[in-house]
Amino acid sequence: MWQIVQKGGYLMYPIALCSIFALGIFLERLWTYIKVRREARELAHRVEPLVAKERLDEAIATCHNSDSPLSEIFLSALRSAGRSRDRIKAVVEETGRREAAPLQRFLGLLGTIATISPLLGLLGTVIGMIRAFNVIATQGMGTPATLGGGISEALVTTAAGMTVAIPVILAHRYLTGRLDQLIIEMEEYSLRLVDLLGE
Repeated sequence: MWQIVQKGGYLMYPIALCSIFALGIFLERLWTYIKVRREARELAHRVEPLVAKERLDEAIATCHNSDSPLSEIFLSALRSAGRSRDRIKAVVEETGRREAAPLQRFLGLLGTIATISPLLGLLGTVIGMIRAFNVIATQGMGTPATLGGGISEALVTTAAGMTVAIPVILAHRYLTGRLDQLIIEMEEYSLRLVDLLGE
């Protein structure tokens, strides 16, 4: 592996760095989404029975003791108790948009890495081909050995860039799907609470 990196030239280092960053972002976001989903489910199962029994103070205390983004959405609904259902729903939707924004953190960076990696590989290709043509210009057609260095660098960086980009694109799509599913679940929990409070 180290020999391949050396053959690819200095552009292999930013490509390798992109792969490390992408892996870190994927694992961090995946863990975050699993954790948020579990906490949201647990919070909903604790708060809904309290609201159904009109024990709003206990429901508010339960939300304060939770780190879930859903707790802020629930708190906004509980503080609006007594108003019309449409008003409570509007407050919940506004808070939901605000709480959903941090969940998208790093997804843009992951998408950027997926875009940049093949471009770095392409840049390596161009630099490698320039070197190969410089050899031709100075030494004539030369031998395969003299041309091999530049062409090898061109091919290795292109392959490395695509090797990083393809799984990163898949990881980005997967995380985006997980996030969409998580937001839908949080909306369902929120609307159930709105229905309980708006009765």
